[in-house]
Order: sequence, then C-alpha cells, then structure tokens
Amino acid sequence: MAAITERVAIAHAQERNYRGIWAWLATVDHKKIGIMYIYAALFFMAFGGAEALLVRIQLWQPNNHLVSAETFNQLFTMHGVTMIFLVAMPILIGYINAIVPLQIGARDVAFPRMNALSLWLFVLGGIFLYTSWFMGGAPDAGWFNYVPLSGAHYSPGAGVDFYDIGLQITGIGTLMTAINFLVTILNMRAPGMRLLRMPMFTWSALITMLLILFAFPPITVNLILQMMDRLFHATFFNIPLGGNALLWQNLFWIFGHPEVYIVILPAFGIISEIIPTFSRKPLFGYESMALALSVIAFLSFMVWTHHMFADGLGPIVNSIFAITSMLIAVPTGIKIFNWLATLWGGQIRFTTANLYALAFIPLFVIGGISGVMLAMAPADLQYNDSYFVVAHFHYVLFGGTLMGALAGLYYWFPKIWGRLLNEKLGRLNFWLVFIGFNVTFFPMHILGLEGMPRRISTYAPGYGWTTPNQIATVGAFILLAGMLVLLYNLISTFMKQPDLVQDPWDARSLEWSIPSPTPEYNFAQIPLVEDRDAYWVAKREGSGELPKAEPVGPIHMPSPSLSPFFLAVTIVIAGYAALLHADWLALIALLAAFWQIGLQLVHEDHGYHVHPDVPTGGATE
Repeated sequence: MAAITERVAIAHAQERNYRGIWAWLATVDHKKIGIMYIYAALFFMAFGGAEALLVRIQLWQPNNHLVSAETFNQLFTMHGVTMIFLVAMPILIGYINAIVPLQIGARDVAFPRMNALSLWLFVLGGIFLYTSWFMGGAPDAGWFNYVPLSGAHYSPGAGVDFYDIGLQITGIGTLMTAINFLVTILNMRAPGMRLLRMPMFTWSALITMLLILFAFPPITVNLILQMMDRLFHATFFNIPLGGNALLWQNLFWIFGHPEVYIVILPAFGIISEIIPTFSRKPLFGYESMALALSVIAFLSFMVWTHHMFADGLGPIVNSIFAITSMLIAVPTGIKIFNWLATLWGGQIRFTTANLYALAFIPLFVIGGISGVMLAMAPADLQYNDSYFVVAHFHYVLFGGTLMGALAGLYYWFPKIWGRLLNEKLGRLNFWLVFIGFNVTFFPMHILGLEGMPRRISTYAPGYGWTTPNQIATVGAFILLAGMLVLLYNLISTFMKQPDLVQDPWDARSLEWSIPSPTPEYNFAQIPLVEDRDAYWVAKREGSGELPKAEPVGPIHMPSPSLSPFFLAVTIVIAGYAALLHADWLALIALLAAFWQIGLQLVHEDHGYHVHPDVPTGGATE
C-alpha cells in the first residue's frame, strides 16, 4: 500500500508540471491528440457551414446582392478549403489517433512528439488561413486555386498567399501523420495480429496513410512553385513569360483525386466496423474488402485527368482516363456488396451510429453513379463546371465522408469520452441531417442539367433556376437544425456524469476490451491476438478476457512536452513574416525552428513509468 501511495505522489508531482490548458498543449498522448483533432474539426466545421449558408442565401433569388461577387468568391473558396482540409481530413485523423493504436493493441504511436507537432501544425495552419479574412481578404480562386486566376494579375491581394502558405503548414503536419501511423501500424501491432487480422478501420487507416505519403508531395511542390511566382516573381505559371497553366492542374489533380479517397477510405473503415457490430455478424468478405481498399488506392493515382476532360488533351488521353475512372467503380461495388451481405440475415439494431452507416450506402452509391456519368469524356463536356458536379462531389464527400464521420462519432463516443450520447436526440439529429442533405443537394443535379454554372454569385430570372435554388436553401437550414441538435446532444452529454460503460455495443475489436475512457497506458498487459475478431471470440468462448503477451509491470510512457506546440508557433510566425515581406523576421523564425528541431535531436527523453495497478495513472521513476 505504501508503494502505491508513493507512486501516486510521484504522479501528482509530475502532473504539477503541466496543469489546465498547459497539460493539453504539452500532451503527447495519442488519445488526447485525437480528441483535439475532433474538437478542432468541429470548430472549423462551424465556420465552413456558415460560409455555405451565406452562399445558399445569396442564391435564394435572382439578382440578389446580399454579398458582392468578390465576397462570394471568397466564401465558396474558404468553404471548400475548410471542409476538405480543416474538417473532413482532421476529424478522420482524430478517429485514427484515438482508435487505431487501441485496435492494434499498442500503448502509443511510434513518434508521440511528431504526433503532437502534426496536430498543432493543423490547428495553427487553419487559424492562419482564417486570419486572411482580416488581413486583406480570403483566398478567392476556388479550393483548386487554378492559375492564371490565382496569379498575381487576377488575384493581387494576399488571399492566395494565405492559401499557398497555410496549406503548406497543414500539409507538413499531415505528411508527418502519415509517416507516424505507417510505422505504428506496421511495427507496433500486438503479438499475433497479422495484417489479415487487423480490424477494417485499421486497414483503411493504413491505406490512407500510404495515399497521403504519395499524394501530398505533388500539391506541396505546386504550392511552393506558386509561392515563388507570387512572392519572388518566378514564372512557373506565368503564361506570357513561358509558364504553363496545365502544370498546376496536373500536379493539383495528381493530389486532388487521391485526396477524395484520403477522406473517404477511413469512412469506409468506420462503416465496416459499425455494420458487423450492429448486425451481430462478422464482416462478409474480409479479404476481398482489404483487397478492394488496396485496389482503390492504386487506381486513385490513375484517374486524375478526368478532372481535365475539357482541357483539350485529346481523345487518346481522355479515353485512357475514362476507362480507369470507370474501373474504380469495381472495387467500390465490392465493398457495397460486402456491406449488404453482412446485413443480410443479421440481427440488426438501429442505433444512431448504424442509421448513419446505413444511410452512407445509398448516398455514396448516388455519388458514385453520378461519378461514372462524369467519367464519360463526351458527356463530361456537358456536365463540366455545372451544378451537376457540385451535387456529385457533395454526395461523395458529405453523403460519404461526413455521414461516416458522424457514424463514427456516435459509435466511438463512449470509448473516447466515457459517455453515451442520447439516442433519442441522436435519431432526431440523423433524420434532420439526412433529410436536409438530400433536400439541399439533390436539386443541384437538376440545376446542373438545366445549365446553371457553378461558382456564379447571382443569376438572371427566367432560367428556371429559382425554385431548385430555393429548395436547396431550405434544405441547408434543415441541415443547420440537425447540426444544432448534435451540438445540444454533445453539450448535454458532457454535463452529465460519465457512464463508464466499457462495451455498450457488444463490439468486436480490441479497443472495447479495455475501460472507457481509456487509461493513459491503454493496455495494462499487451494482448495476444489469436483470431481476427479476437475480443468477440473471447466473449463468445469465455469471460471476454484476452490472453496476455506479457506480465504485469511498470509501463514506460513518453514525457509531455511543449516543444511541438512552440515549434508549430514558430513555423506559423515564419509564414506571416513571408506574407508581410518581413524577411528578417522570417529568417529569425526559421532559425528558431531549426534550433528547436536540433534540441529535439540531441535531447533524450527518458520518459516515466506508469504502474497499471495505480488509479488514475500513477507513475514510478
């Protein structure tokens, strides 16, 4: 007893180093980092949603002048940038942070401080992007930032510079996340967990990290080249001086189409966890599902030119990329079939998480079908730059990614926070979101077929566009009501006492075999994995206790550190200095950043030890 008391005292002494907000700024715990990713994504979602609402209100009626054309361009640009780079990717990376190490039986990620730096680069990079509204205007050339529209001649303000530098900052963090989780998944799995025993969400995370590793360098090169053009008068994209606009498009879409799968593959993984759990059946066709994810990742790098069918690249190029674009529907169809086959004959429970998962399937199928239509090069010339394309990618990214993310929120909420969200409010939230989504985006198919171009700030009467636009705007407010219900559900749940229910869903994978919320060391003893759904098998064959791969003993943990946060701050200061042409400040900030990196290289973190029999995570030295 005395030893335990001593360990608790040492633990409290360590906690005194970082308290309150400083404990969160200094944390290297993957679970807390995952929580902060989710919080930040929801925070940025509020801004992205507000921008979308202003766009819809502006299009409520012909010749509306609620906002100027210039402001409208900034609104739809920041909406796209926010929802893709600051919402969809981060919320899924948040789930990966919080859940994947638990699913593979690991105590932490491979590089805890790199993980913290990735988080802070994302958060501060997002804030950097949003300060553009107060420093000369936001980016206004679309989320794809096409040249020459994004060049200094047509966009002379600082908005595009914020885009170039802000996405470089967040992109560095995302690349580090990819390296971190590739090493974590490949090297830190529990004994016995072969690749074909990993949960499907972990499989989707592994494939996503490979996509990030290969897709982000092209967009990084693009952003650096454009920054050189705009800030240092280079001529990579300056057409009168010999630059090439198609260079931007090729490099962007070599990243841009894999990016679609970067934000949809983790959602596939979430759905592949939820449907078997609430059907009380194993996932049908596990091996084919893993293969389908891999084939999708491979093909995603072979379809980028279908975004450029209207560029006049010629019939041979268009035909090749039309074929590869249609081929990607095959592995996608395999996944849909596997989910339906899992549901067939299952004992289905219609929880909120499962409602979102079930809604994901038809909505993503609609987006996929319209995608096959766009893959036909001759037809694409008619659909190109119309609202039909807007409808397509929202059915893929909202109907797919966001539905999957909301399913994951309800499913893993008790694991991450130790509380159960209110199911009645959850169902109300689901139906408002589901109805609002379809009322908002389905009429856009009709608008596109009737010839309404995307990215126009207003329109003349007489085209037949008014009624579909008004229906879409009503749908946007229904969506808003649904998200407000979600917000109320979250706030009311946090105000009540924790439920501390370890496994409320009778789930299948390892994260549910440990207490909720999870101890800082994750597993008191690393499990020995002998089956694919090891926890499910253990519950069916006995008490649910998994065999252990090690005895009970002190567990080494990495020390918290403020270094990642201050390094991210330094990098952002260098970004502001570059924008303000304060070369001396940029040089000082970069030197400070290299100095901090050097300190991390020479400083050896001995960490501390946690004993699993101590409540609230006591520590021993």
